[in-house]
Amino acid sequence: MSAKLLKSGLIVSSMTLLSRVLGLVRDMVVANLMGAGAAADVFFFANKIPNFLRRLFAEGAFAQAFVPVLSEVHNQGDGQALKLFLARVAGTLGTLVLVVTLIGVIGSPVLAALFGTGWFLDYLNDNPDGAKYELASLMLKITFPYLFFITLTGLAGAILNTLNRFAVAAFTPVLLNICIIAAALYLSPRLEQPAIGLAWGVFFGGLVQLLFQVPFLARTGLLVKPQWGWRDPQVSKVRRLMIPALFGVSVSQINLLLDTFIASFLVTGSISWLYYSDRLLEFPLGLFGIAIATVILPTLSRNYVSANSQEFRDNMDWAMRMVCLLGIPAAAGLVVLAEPLLTVLFVRGEFDAQDARMASYSLMAYGCGLLSFMLVKVLAPGFFSRQDTKTPVRYGIWSMAANMVFNVIFAIPYGYVGLAIATSLSASLNAALLYQKLHKLGVYQLGNKTGLFLLRVGLATAAMVAVVIYLQPAGPAWLEWSVLEQVVQLGWLIFCAVLTLVISAVLLGIRPADFGKQLADRL
Repeated sequence: MSAKLLKSGLIVSSMTLLSRVLGLVRDMVVANLMGAGAAADVFFFANKIPNFLRRLFAEGAFAQAFVPVLSEVHNQGDGQALKLFLARVAGTLGTLVLVVTLIGVIGSPVLAALFGTGWFLDYLNDNPDGAKYELASLMLKITFPYLFFITLTGLAGAILNTLNRFAVAAFTPVLLNICIIAAALYLSPRLEQPAIGLAWGVFFGGLVQLLFQVPFLARTGLLVKPQWGWRDPQVSKVRRLMIPALFGVSVSQINLLLDTFIASFLVTGSISWLYYSDRLLEFPLGLFGIAIATVILPTLSRNYVSANSQEFRDNMDWAMRMVCLLGIPAAAGLVVLAEPLLTVLFVRGEFDAQDARMASYSLMAYGCGLLSFMLVKVLAPGFFSRQDTKTPVRYGIWSMAANMVFNVIFAIPYGYVGLAIATSLSASLNAALLYQKLHKLGVYQLGNKTGLFLLRVGLATAAMVAVVIYLQPAGPAWLEWSVLEQVVQLGWLIFCAVLTLVISAVLLGIRPADFGKQLADRL
């Protein structure tokens, strides 16, 4: 099973890599177009709210509640019951999200005031930043329908993933990036306010993603006509699992939204600096953490349905090893290469060296929490696959409350960087609580060999960091080089880092066989 999971994980990671690379290209185009100024702040704000709801409805709580029930219905082997279940889920979820979308479009001024309170107060007092509030209200009307499109896309992707067809859903986000890039290059320059063009790119990106998945879903024979099914027993089960999971699985997104609220009171550029640093954080998080979580949830759900507790533990251990093997070095790399990465990727056009330096501080703070973000993605399915959403939500609420306290403690002295520190700390708390509960229930615990494996990964990472620090040129040198020279130097550093990591890992005894078919025998 571990070999099969590894193959599925590689498929998802490959598609995610393509998506993340295009995402970086998209952010480079946006940075060149708008930099980190007022218009950029507003676009990222207007894009964050529907994206937050997307994490809840499409990728977060819904997926975690839907996939285990879908696996259960699918395992019964009744094709007609499966189609009826999917029709009623699609009809119920689609109707509810459509209502939420319409409310969001109509109530965009209220949402802009609620989450951008600092701008709204400036608007009431006729201050210059009041224009941000007006622009945010308009852009939310354009970006909010993205929620409806992407929720149905997420439903289709969850069905395909349950059938072990991971590539289609993993590739789909590429289309959003292409639409935003096209809007930035061809639509935004023709508008008086370029940010409006980017908002339309988000709108059409959501629509294109949905249309792309429909033929693949039809090929499986599971493209059904939606029906309202609020009282259907299986739909009710999904609903009961989903409602508490709304907070539990998306606590990090709620924390980021709270950060946006606080950042609206801070200096112009704060939201943009947090955005660009968060985008670099999302690269390894999506490539490794979310990819592994995507393939592990259906597998754990099947293990639970078949009452195979040993295989459940083995697959959890595989996921933990993979996340740590990839996440620990990635986190260290983001911290030590924060400013060079931002400089090479974004310093051009309206995004200057000062923006790169400011964003690097929050990237280092986020980087310290990368492993925790990834662990939450892997540990939470340990509960959701067992149809237990109450435990993660309880810990999610505790972590969210802790994040608010951390915001007060760190945001006052450190501004926007304090917000990133608080988010990383709350994610670490969430991961620790999830693991502690799994350990207490006897569902999963780290064995001695896995602990030794993590020690080896830590030592290999330390060697990698030492080499990068030794080879890394002084900060000002990056700005004196051409773009080609910057790319070559950054590529050389990354190559040396990866080579050092691999050599150190091998010398310390880490072998590819640790993730192969005989994994269970080694635990």
